[in-house]
Amino acid sequence: MTGIPVEPFPGRPRLIFMGTPDFAVPTLNAVIAHGHNVLAVVTQPDRPKGRGKRLTAPPVKELALEHRIEVLQPEKASEDLFCAQIGEKAPDLIVVVAFGQILRKKLLDIPRWGVINVHGSLLPSLRGAAPIQWTILNDEPKTGLTVMQMDEGMDTGPILFQEEVPVLKDETAGHLHDRLAVMAGDLMAKSLKRMSGNIVKGTPQDHTRATYAPKIGKELSLVDWKEEAGKVSARIRGMDPKPGAYTLWQGHEIKVFASTVIDKNWEEGSPGQVLGLREECLLIGTGRGTVGIRELQYPGKNRLPAREFLRGFSLPEGAMLGQQGNR
Repeated sequence: MTGIPVEPFPGRPRLIFMGTPDFAVPTLNAVIAHGHNVLAVVTQPDRPKGRGKRLTAPPVKELALEHRIEVLQPEKASEDLFCAQIGEKAPDLIVVVAFGQILRKKLLDIPRWGVINVHGSLLPSLRGAAPIQWTILNDEPKTGLTVMQMDEGMDTGPILFQEEVPVLKDETAGHLHDRLAVMAGDLMAKSLKRMSGNIVKGTPQDHTRATYAPKIGKELSLVDWKEEAGKVSARIRGMDPKPGAYTLWQGHEIKVFASTVIDKNWEEGSPGQVLGLREECLLIGTGRGTVGIRELQYPGKNRLPAREFLRGFSLPEGAMLGQQGNR
């Protein structure tokens, strides 16, 4: 790792933690629980949230304040003034988990042992902002976590440690997110312990094998019922819980969640045709096979189990979803 001292890593490094959303909370918690010297926590500024647009603190800030750790919230973490502020604290290490800003060289060069990051995939696979969602969207059988030394590229730095994780049957992006978040905390704690007293050397990534996981936009959320059942189910689960996959019915956007493949090859019905309720799933035809939808949401209403949703909203057997002009 270029620029990292060729000497044993300290047992209790003076570190700064950078992270923002729920995914980062278990790692900060693990670092604190293992007695590491956290000089400060850096997170995004408070943002308006919810229907009332009330100014809300990031989850990482709330945890830091509970432990009486100094919180810094720069608009841009690589600005000269902020970098000078971090430099004055003389950290040995910066730990980053889902911070939400690109970090420039002038910040990366401040800590004596560099900046390490936990990423939600087995790099070099799925570099980018949404690796967990793309794991489900791609219907991958496995994924994992990577602890890497950060450089100026997007998830391109040398790999320190990795842990492989199987993707569970019918797992949603939300469920996988929560599992990996907890595992990320455990992996970071183990990584710091393994590094303690040792010469730290990362393994360069094979950039020719890199794949990417760009930020998810609404254009990916519209279900194409003409796709085969496996792909339809993967799209629905990859968008669950946010932003939520949706289909069209009588001019309304109906969100669909918690899908499963009922049959990969069953040819009954047409793509998007409602085939009735079975075992708490709303059955819908696809280009090949049938999917079951366990939960749905009408605009402005709560997400509900399929049977309960159908009590309050007419979606008759034979209805064709996905067509704007349905009446």
